[in-house]
Amino acid sequence: MRKWAAIAATAALLAMTTAACGKSNNNASTTPPSSEAPASPGGTTTASGEDAETIYKAQCIACHAADLSGGVGPKLTDVGARLSTDELSTRIHNGGGGMPAFKGTLTDDQINTLVNWLSTKKG
Repeated sequence: MRKWAAIAATAALLAMTTAACGKSNNNASTTPPSSEAPASPGGTTTASGEDAETIYKAQCIACHAADLSGGVGPKLTDVGARLSTDELSTRIHNGGGGMPAFKGTLTDDQINTLVNWLSTKKG
């Protein structure tokens, strides 16, 4: 009986974690970025000054972890060595393989910022 309870608890946790993928982080700062905002180390900044790491933390961290080590989603520490910028863009826009589509959730500028940042992750 304990085995089934543990399986049920694990399934519930997985379902909650999967449901969190692609959801906005409502606890994120509501302070709008300045147009002169510098990129953080390793970050890429959009025309509006939004940093790739800020976008990642708000949209991707639930599935790919704070350190890009993966979890529900695959690790991203070497994604730039595995996927081209076009492949990264397509995956973020359209989703696939369990990942939700972010077209309509993120702007093209935000997606391009993430793509440029992730393409530098070579492992």
